[in-house]
Amino acid sequence: MQRSRSALLTAAVRLVSERGTTAVPVTDLAEAADVSRQLVYLQFGDRDSLLVAAAADLVTRELVEEDISDPTLGALATARHFARHRSFYRAMLTGSCAYAMTRTLNGVFGPLNQRLLDRWFTGLDEHTAADLATFLAGGAGAIINDWLVDGADPLDPQELADRLRRLMSAFPGGPRDEPDQPPDPARAAPAAAADQGRGRRA
Repeated sequence: MQRSRSALLTAAVRLVSERGTTAVPVTDLAEAADVSRQLVYLQFGDRDSLLVAAAADLVTRELVEEDISDPTLGALATARHFARHRSFYRAMLTGSCAYAMTRTLNGVFGPLNQRLLDRWFTGLDEHTAADLATFLAGGAGAIINDWLVDGADPLDPQELADRLRRLMSAFPGGPRDEPDQPPDPARAAPAAAADQGRGRRA
């Protein structure tokens, strides 16, 4: 049963990524995993539940279980993960199970955010800490979702990681730039050009 479940999760990620849509028939998912349609319903209840479980499994295996303690490195690993699987996540975020997937991933990232907040804040009561972790997961999720769905190809993981790091640095105890670290001129040039373009449009 565990092998069948794993095969279905893998098939779900592959087919949604290849087709760019969550509208994948249960028959196709079952055939790709070499199991019966009945097993899909027995293990997951319906197609959308299978797809959401596949997303949670993917992000857990590739990110959560890595236990990256440095939040800056964690932001870059997160950006690279979502960029690598953009076709899958974009289909999920614009398909029939978008709401369920967003809630599920917020739950997956909740404990990670809780550990960060424990490092950044002291003296928070349990309920405030839990609400703040949910707030952080939802806000970061909204930024990642917009980047995945509307970002220009190819996605730039470093750009997203920089955005997430800037947000984290706004929290007390969050990561800070090293004062003696010069800015990267290769990244500063496109930013300056973009600022000039905005000035012309204004």
